[in-house]
Amino acid sequence: MNRNRRSVRRAEFRQQPDHFPTPRAPEFPPRLTAGGTADRGGGPSARPPSGPGRPAVLHVVQQTDGGMARVVLDLVAHQIRGGVPVAVACPGGGMLAEAVRGLGGGVHRWRAGKRVGPLLAWEVGRLARIVAASSPLLVHAHGPRAGLAARLAVRGRLPTVFQPHVWSFEVAGGFLAGPARRWERYGARWAARIVCVSETERLKGVAAGVEALWAVVPNGVDTERFRPPAEDVRPDLPPLVADLPGSAPLVVCVGRLCHRKGQDVLLASWEQVLRRVPNARLVLVGDGPGADALRAAAPVSVRFAGDQADAAPWYRAADLVVVPSRRESMALTPLEAMACGRPVVVTDVAGTRESLPPGHALFCTTPVQDPHALATAVGDLLLNGPLRGTLGRQGRQHVLAAHDVRHSASAIADVYRELPATRAAVGGPAAR
Repeated sequence: MNRNRRSVRRAEFRQQPDHFPTPRAPEFPPRLTAGGTADRGGGPSARPPSGPGRPAVLHVVQQTDGGMARVVLDLVAHQIRGGVPVAVACPGGGMLAEAVRGLGGGVHRWRAGKRVGPLLAWEVGRLARIVAASSPLLVHAHGPRAGLAARLAVRGRLPTVFQPHVWSFEVAGGFLAGPARRWERYGARWAARIVCVSETERLKGVAAGVEALWAVVPNGVDTERFRPPAEDVRPDLPPLVADLPGSAPLVVCVGRLCHRKGQDVLLASWEQVLRRVPNARLVLVGDGPGADALRAAAPVSVRFAGDQADAAPWYRAADLVVVPSRRESMALTPLEAMACGRPVVVTDVAGTRESLPPGHALFCTTPVQDPHALATAVGDLLLNGPLRGTLGRQGRQHVLAAHDVRHSASAIADVYRELPATRAAVGGPAAR
């Protein structure tokens, strides 16, 4: 039975179209003006040369919740506001599909598992049909899972931008890391550009032997949504911690509750924090597969907020935000916290130092999986209110200058605009 099913799926995959409609050399995307309108030389209301229902950009993403989904959603929002027709191919569930529809973007249901498995050929075939039916001018694949499927489905027939967010060989680990590196080296031929969110992430790709045309576009956040309280006073506490005395310092950790995010290291450090700051309280905001184990290990001074549709109130209520991740490319949480005027303590993983203001690494970074160093940094900042205030103000200005989502969207638009000339210069993907 299973053998017959696999044969059918392989046959279905082989029957996918070998040729997609050839797009016009894209003059898009339009350069966004200061007012957010599109400028193509024909006036601010001019739109890209796409017929009704035809997207200029098809974003492909497997993760529909979490940081990657938020990055995609912010990018889609700015592209749509700039007059670029956009569609997203993603699985159902999560917040992404409904949010894109609410913005007026197209959504294609693409069923894809979280890991590479026996259904890969079916997933690639399904995505190839979506691309052929929607006929985009450009495909932008986000994440290792979507990057694998999109490059196999398109194989360079359309300009394809691949944005790892985190490399497949880092996700795989162990004995699977070697095959993942070999795939990334091979699959790079089908990417007109590989966009990394940090220079560290790009250098990891180079060290793995990936030869590509690179672009580095740091993550950005919505600085209107994530902003400090209106007044220079502690904002109202969320209901979960509303009973805390006003003098009790509040530490907040926002992220999926899982091994990668390192909340277990933060809990291991918390007893040492309490010895220096006995009235400190910690709230973990998020949910995930590690929730039960973390709850079992947490002392009474730790509270769990679960999933929150909007983390901004938690950042504003916090005296300090901690991000104890084991692995990142450039996490959104520190950027969101700094945009809200809050100091952060982060582990020294990829992209961390690039996301912090100059000089902040001395106070705000700790080694990965080091509870003692984490407790020391957290305790030092909780006991130094003036320093926290200075770091918070500097962090806000840094995000405004370097990590506003409008800057990121504009940089991605620049990458898109370079693709026609780039493909001509290198002779197209097949020549690489």
